[in-house]
Amino acid sequence: LARKIRSVKNQSLKEIGVIRSGTTPTDRDDELIDGVVLLKTTDIRNNILSNDDNYYHITPKIAERMLKTKLETNDILVNIVGATLGVIGRASLVPNSFPESNITQAMALIRMKGTVYLPEFVFTYIMSKYGQFQTDRLARPTGQFNLNLEELGQVLVPEISISKQKDVAETIKNVMELQEESKKTYQHAENLLLEELGLKDFKIPEDLSYIVNYSDTENVDRVDADYFQPKYEFLIKKIENKKRLFEFTNKANKSFKTEPDIEYNYIEISDVNVGTGDVIFNKVVGKELPANAKIKVSGGELIISKVRPTRGAVAIIPDEYNQNFVASGAFFIFKVTSPTREFLQVVLRSMIGKLQMERPTTGTSYPTITDQDVENLWIPDVKIETQQKIANLVTKSHEARKKSKELLEEAKRKVEEMIEKGDKN
Repeated sequence: LARKIRSVKNQSLKEIGVIRSGTTPTDRDDELIDGVVLLKTTDIRNNILSNDDNYYHITPKIAERMLKTKLETNDILVNIVGATLGVIGRASLVPNSFPESNITQAMALIRMKGTVYLPEFVFTYIMSKYGQFQTDRLARPTGQFNLNLEELGQVLVPEISISKQKDVAETIKNVMELQEESKKTYQHAENLLLEELGLKDFKIPEDLSYIVNYSDTENVDRVDADYFQPKYEFLIKKIENKKRLFEFTNKANKSFKTEPDIEYNYIEISDVNVGTGDVIFNKVVGKELPANAKIKVSGGELIISKVRPTRGAVAIIPDEYNQNFVASGAFFIFKVTSPTREFLQVVLRSMIGKLQMERPTTGTSYPTITDQDVENLWIPDVKIETQQKIANLVTKSHEARKKSKELLEEAKRKVEEMIEKGDKN
């Protein structure tokens, strides 16, 4: 690969772009839900950034100190620090209309200097085998793997005709359009659910004062005021027909023994995109798997994060994830068939699920929920016909996102073929 890269005319990243890394403000509030987006390495997933993801935030005051790395449309982001080599070199592209945002010191932004290289092409090249080969070679294992800005700037990018770069850029544009279609279709599914329940324009009341019986505190062994806010019961009472989650599902949290020398596809909490429901994975040899890598998955399972559950990390494992896949023990994993599976995903990612999962985590510094909390969540008991309509929309949304991933892979192949053919025509 190194010979092939050097066999064509190229320029380094530092020659064609401005490269900067961010900072990680020590005075940030990790519980902040509004403000300026602060991207982390887990947000950089070899894809275009999603406008509807559940990101961390910083205050405008902190953002004022970080203007040098305030992101702009078509900035390319690259991870330069990571626990594993697989994290290093992962890239994302900032789309148009992305909210005001900034980056931590664990990643770098690359901003094109001129018009010889299109950002969509460079982004795709970094994700290609030729880009990844270079970042892998340059990464240094120092407890964590890392690249400094000078090393990242050494990555060589081939000179490709602008017409061919535009072809790649057009494919990236199509990827963005499919992602937007997926987002709108999923939102339609959630709206259908809320309309069916009469909750489309539901506003959660925030009571300033309320009375709680002492017997109620004894029943749940809680005395913190937040737990007893009336909004939790208020929402549940709005849902007339309902069942507990365990009545819809079969638990699949069966641990299994991993083999030390076999390579597994490991799914951890940060691998679930809370904005889209996408699931990615990292390849890890059995002996290097975390101690809580306990649950074998075979595709089609519904997974729910136990950690920070209100972020909405609820996803369906793709059917093709069926060979040597293992998930973190920090997930609840359920076996449930369609259309109920897709229906449950929409319920749990909506305010109905998030508000219920918020309640047991109030008053804690490290918000987690228990098996009992999850299994006893109230789920609307709607007609199977309605479940099917919702499931059809979710499936359509997943198909659009899957197609967008296929187009992204197609763009990478185009770039690799351009290099391998060694011409600019």
